[in-house]
Amino acid sequence: MSTDLLPPVAPEVLAEAVENLTARLRKKLDAAIEACASEAVAGPDGSVSVRFGEDAVVTLRPGPSGVVTAADEAVCGCLLAPRCLHRAAVLGAAPLADPEQLAAAEPTADAAVPDPARAGAPPESGVVGAGPQAPAVHGTTTPGAGAGAPPPTAPEPPTAAQLRASAALWEAAAAALAAGVAAGGAVVQAELLRAAHSARLAGLPRGEAAALRVVRGLRAARERSAAQRLGALTEAFRELLHVAGLTASGAGGPALTGTGRRAYEAGGSLRVHGLCREPVLSATGYGGVVTHLVGADGSRYSVSDVRPGGLARARGAGSASVALGGAVLDHAGLARGGLRVVGATVSADGRLGAGRGVQATPLRGIAWTDEPAAALFARPAAEAVAALLADPEGEPELLGCDVRVVGGAGEHLLVRELSTDGTVRADAPVLRLRPAHPHPELPHTANLRRLAGCPGLAIRVLGRPDPDRAATLGALAVGPVPGARYTLRLPEEWLGRADLGYDRLQGSHLPDGTPDLPEGDGGPLAGPIGAGADPLAESPLWRVRRLLETGVAGGRRAVAEAARGPEPLGLRGPLRRSGFGAAADLATALAVEADRRPRDAFGRLTDASADRYAWAWLASATHLGAAERSLVAASWS
Repeated sequence: MSTDLLPPVAPEVLAEAVENLTARLRKKLDAAIEACASEAVAGPDGSVSVRFGEDAVVTLRPGPSGVVTAADEAVCGCLLAPRCLHRAAVLGAAPLADPEQLAAAEPTADAAVPDPARAGAPPESGVVGAGPQAPAVHGTTTPGAGAGAPPPTAPEPPTAAQLRASAALWEAAAAALAAGVAAGGAVVQAELLRAAHSARLAGLPRGEAAALRVVRGLRAARERSAAQRLGALTEAFRELLHVAGLTASGAGGPALTGTGRRAYEAGGSLRVHGLCREPVLSATGYGGVVTHLVGADGSRYSVSDVRPGGLARARGAGSASVALGGAVLDHAGLARGGLRVVGATVSADGRLGAGRGVQATPLRGIAWTDEPAAALFARPAAEAVAALLADPEGEPELLGCDVRVVGGAGEHLLVRELSTDGTVRADAPVLRLRPAHPHPELPHTANLRRLAGCPGLAIRVLGRPDPDRAATLGALAVGPVPGARYTLRLPEEWLGRADLGYDRLQGSHLPDGTPDLPEGDGGPLAGPIGAGADPLAESPLWRVRRLLETGVAGGRRAVAEAARGPEPLGLRGPLRRSGFGAAADLATALAVEADRRPRDAFGRLTDASADRYAWAWLASATHLGAAERSLVAASWS
């Protein structure tokens, strides 16, 4: 169905409309939602009307922000309004408002600003502490803290309101998981939306965002959207259960609560140098650019320009002016230049703010061979990836390495890493460079294909490791390898690197002739090009993932059916023979719990709660994620 004309709706407005329906009307809600979206008509005053027969018309009148944020902005002309099926169906057919849209609709604003680039890099009992029980999570040492640094402060425990909100999130998420896509209709989604709104009010933006991702995933899966992936919905469920479960059990800290608005703190005076530009395309319609920077001490910073506009905004923002302290630079110039920033404001993840007191003056750019940029390419890739993937909560940072081109495989570029003497060792794994953004209107894919036509070419690449794929790097920029003879020949004004998302490599940028490889160099692979060994694909962990995704698609009942058939034996044997004993035990426990439906002498369920099932599913999903990350890290060595 098409919902293009319907304005976004705040989750709490939809949740309230569904809650006001009678049990009889709730059973008809999913069918009503499917039938109403094609009847939407836009009015001259910005309203949207949907007609139901001859006697009922639902009208949505969003506020100045374009979002329906109040109940009186959705009205129906029938006698049962506002507790009618028509109104709830139209609200259910409308797209959900994003957290940044809701923030823009708020009447007050503070120094913090919304973060659209990170949007979808985280109880009824009223009893404080009620909810699922999980092991306590201890605080970790702040990265970079060393000898003489003050000890890290323990994270503050959740407030009473956060405990209640996270327990409500857990309960709604567990019920939605037990229902699965097959039974996860509008009523189940409304419970998740109500819990998400409670999490927002309690200051749990990560839990709110996770719940909204699950609801959007359920909607897309039930509509059979081409963009929906069952694996993405499975990960969304894991994130929601992880955050809600730990928070409801008393664990706290910024990593669990998240940040709905990016808070900036004073950073003093900084000297930063550009590394590369990266286009940003959001599934919610935002587009823009992020320019990555490095400080004099090696710290990572970035300047972001992301706004509504999608692809056109992403393409044009690469040459847009940098809105930072009056600096007369565009993002193309900043990526190959630098800034001296006085009165800097910096967010927790290194984003530079553009406050009133910030002053910035341009600096001469540095090459990747100069410090502090050279430090990005100093460590072997396997060592750097192992460190980046060690934190399952962290987002992979930029990684640099020197490689030699092997060839192409679809949209991927196959390469081998070079050692410090410029040769490829014989046992070096084959690495994949994938387009950081595969959209055909962006030049990532075309640039990698051009490089694939030059086997033996030595290139220096800067990108972000993919934590979900073996030996895969999302390439952002490339440059020549210092001292190599068969390498890139880039224009002088490019300062030794090409941004793959904005610059287009030409034939003149490639060397002439054939590669003159050093003696002992492994060089390109002989024979047909292959991707090499893939420990992730060759492991039997896919069986666990299939069981988890079966639960997401068909709910608890589908997992229970698998437990009654030959699935448990087919699951345990291959896993144990491959050394994944813990994965086998957890998957078996999940299958057993799914089929545990105790009943009394009259056949009535004595324990209808999905709590234990949700914990069993989360335990298996968490272990699977850790095991897969370990295999991904091993694939780089």
